[in-house]
Amino acid sequence: MAAIVTSNPTNTNHNGSGANYRGSFAIMTSLFFLWGFMTVFNDILIPRFKEAFTLTYFQAMLVQFAFFGAYFVGSLIYFIISITTGDPIAKLGYKNGVVIGLLVSATGAGLFWPAANHASYPMFLAGLFVVGLGFAMLQIAANPYVTILGPEKTASSRLNLAQGFNSIGTTIGPIIGGFLIYQYFTKPGAHGADSVKLPYLAFSIVFVVLAVIFFFVHLPHIGEGKIERGAGALKYPHVILGVLAIFMYVGGEVSVGSAIINFLGQPTVAGLTAVEASKYVALYWGGLMIGRFMGAVELSEMKKANKQMLLIVIPLLAYLLLWAAKSCPMESLQSKSFGDIFAQWGESFRANWSVFKLYLPFIALCWALFQFGKGLAGRTLTIFSLTVVALLLTAILVGGKLAMWCVVAVGLFTSIGWSNTFSLALEGTGVFKSQVSSLLVMAILGGAILPPVQGWIADHTNIQLSFIVPLIAYAYVAFYGAVGHRIGKSEA
Repeated sequence: MAAIVTSNPTNTNHNGSGANYRGSFAIMTSLFFLWGFMTVFNDILIPRFKEAFTLTYFQAMLVQFAFFGAYFVGSLIYFIISITTGDPIAKLGYKNGVVIGLLVSATGAGLFWPAANHASYPMFLAGLFVVGLGFAMLQIAANPYVTILGPEKTASSRLNLAQGFNSIGTTIGPIIGGFLIYQYFTKPGAHGADSVKLPYLAFSIVFVVLAVIFFFVHLPHIGEGKIERGAGALKYPHVILGVLAIFMYVGGEVSVGSAIINFLGQPTVAGLTAVEASKYVALYWGGLMIGRFMGAVELSEMKKANKQMLLIVIPLLAYLLLWAAKSCPMESLQSKSFGDIFAQWGESFRANWSVFKLYLPFIALCWALFQFGKGLAGRTLTIFSLTVVALLLTAILVGGKLAMWCVVAVGLFTSIGWSNTFSLALEGTGVFKSQVSSLLVMAILGGAILPPVQGWIADHTNIQLSFIVPLIAYAYVAFYGAVGHRIGKSEA
């Protein structure tokens, strides 16, 4: 493979301390928050479209198929282009890659306006597909860029911190989205899908504004100064194994999250209604936020004393944010005074203590496991993935409230899976980082494949036994953290 060397006087050595990159990193975290916030709107769209267009469950689930399918298609297109003409981001730069991704996503969100005007479900799906294409470009550009904004050995710390902001978006997104789409913008006599017009128009405008900001803001150019043609990413065994690890990780995470409400509704587990079980779903996804912020601290190079302090303060603050967000009385914002709203918020906050207090022991366990991880990305990934395996095995074998809490706690221990696996797969890939990133983003397809497999097992056995699917997935992720990320790396 011939290398095309380009002149690049602004190239920055990414093996430095990364102290000058803090401003750039702060700017990039806004993207992680935004795509987390918007992605969970899909969960709001599914029941809204099902009702508005009188859809079957299969037809309504095409929302996720269109959105996440675009990740696979977009990443595949990117990979093919990088093979035939050279890595696009190596030519354009990470900043321009982000700008393109934002503009594509803005176009997709803008399609919601004519789709609502024409009451066209296929047009909505087309809009979601285009948004997904833009997000694929953002993921391909932003994830590796964050990992190289500083030393490679602390890449997992930076990516965990960025993913923590992503999880803030996924935590508050459903609360705000449900209020806007089901209450604030719902008009009597209007078509049900009409309520999504203004929220997605707002998304489109925000994407355009961010694209303009990113175009003019100074971000350091970090790269090797080379453009390589061919499938060079495939020469690294640890990359191929890492693609499978991301596939398993995303598939396992989505499988557990998708099954929680039905699982907690089983008489042999907790016998909860869907409304009661939703509180525990919030804990599951909120656990990712808590664990990722803890991972950002533990995998950093800060002093040990500062680590220990922040490993206590940060999860407690994130825990309070999750608790407060879940308790927010969004339905009262239109009709009550601020005093009444805060009084109701406080009442709901106190009422939710009966659920949230039982989550604290798992946060303590998470803290202890980070100590065993010793700030090493692979070691921590293995420990946390094996903990998930143990939790799921317990849930399969015992049932009852113990099984309920084991499944809910999975979110806390799966938290660092994406960031650690992604950064380990990128290590040592040089000029092929963006191409490797496209393969890893392509592996998000696991979120579309493993949940139906779990559903099939649940249909033919029971939902408790179906957790064998994510159990196997996390067992492989543990293997990757322990051994897989080192295979063939030195030879390559």
